[in-house]
Amino acid sequence: MAWNFGNILDTIIPVLPEGHLALVHGDREITWAEMGHRSNNLGRFMLENGASIGDKVGFYMRNRPEYMETLAACFRARLTHVNVNYRYVADEVHYIFDNSDAAVVVYGKEFRENVEILRPRLPNVKLWIEVGDGANLPADTYDYEKLATSGKGENLDVAREGGDLLFLYTGGTTGMPKGVMWEHDALRETQTMALRALGDVPETLDELKAHLQTNGPGEVYIPACPLMHGTGLFTAMAAMMNGGTIVTLEAASLDSHELWQTVDRRGVQNIAIVGDAFAKPMLAALEENAGAYDLSSLVSMISSGVMWSMEVKQAMLEYMPQVMLADSFGSSEAVGFGSSITTKDAPVSTAKFTTNDFCKVFDENDNEIPRGSETPGFIAFGGPVPLGYYKDEEKTAKTFKTIGGVRYSIPGDYCLVAEDGTLTLLGRGSVCINSAG
Repeated sequence: MAWNFGNILDTIIPVLPEGHLALVHGDREITWAEMGHRSNNLGRFMLENGASIGDKVGFYMRNRPEYMETLAACFRARLTHVNVNYRYVADEVHYIFDNSDAAVVVYGKEFRENVEILRPRLPNVKLWIEVGDGANLPADTYDYEKLATSGKGENLDVAREGGDLLFLYTGGTTGMPKGVMWEHDALRETQTMALRALGDVPETLDELKAHLQTNGPGEVYIPACPLMHGTGLFTAMAAMMNGGTIVTLEAASLDSHELWQTVDRRGVQNIAIVGDAFAKPMLAALEENAGAYDLSSLVSMISSGVMWSMEVKQAMLEYMPQVMLADSFGSSEAVGFGSSITTKDAPVSTAKFTTNDFCKVFDENDNEIPRGSETPGFIAFGGPVPLGYYKDEEKTAKTFKTIGGVRYSIPGDYCLVAEDGTLTLLGRGSVCINSAG
């Protein structure tokens, strides 16, 4: 069976408990039933007003409920998510919209000034949708909230496929940002492959439905890092596809006190961060306010993208000894290279990761480097991988190689492989590890 995220949403929403929350942002709460109706209304509007199956939708927003609602709308309407780094200047944003062939742009009102600069340069964008208070909208611009609340919210009559796409643009540390093309089926497989080692996982829509009916909905997550990057987006997607609750923070940048207060108030069980860049200020907030927050609901914290040092992990566990800290090694081009699990009783060295059977290490000539060798090489992932980079066949051929009959993703991360298969990460070729993808 080929997975499609739109089909998953259509399947799980009717069986989730009445009033179960899908999205939370400060005091704002949106139930799963409401999110289902709103995303259907938005998806239907886009298809009926110029967007066609497969068209690209630019997401120019900070973390907020509308990001996830628009993502659900795209999944259900067979439209393609395109992430936009909201820290970019106007020309950089233009590059993403132009390179991706965006047909729809959904943007936060705070970015209106940039959008108005770009509109004359993007004649192929058919729909501009603003997320805000609906006041003083520019010409030819639609108010998001009006679209989300207009209509009956009925499911869309579309035949979806496992090959429907999601684009994830890289951070561009080695050139211009590139659009990584993920098929729904492959991306869903990355969500479930690690869970199979722990037990049975739903392999069909019927099994997923039965699982939720028996075990109840998923847990409460905070993607503390931006949804515009892979760590935040993929974590939030995993929560969504299991009927969980996604809590987004109100501050425009990390406010560690708000984060811990939200964990306390909302009974958050899982947090996604990006290494020490997040963990250090989060730890400082705990040290400044020892005992001020109830963190007993927390089960796990996951990080990916940049280094999360052992010393910071151990210090954090003094305040939450029950929590599992999962350091995930991956990239926009490959999810699931390896992981490093730290608990109060089992510390792990910085930048050491346990791999899986899909991982190999190759030298520059595509020869496999044996375990225990002192020769560094490039980590390769032979599991579910993207189709390639959008409109960049040359770079696709360099990154996605077929070796020994297996198609690998080799983004360029340099490492040593020990006798037991664990990896010590050294960096990304001659540059630093891409922290944006």
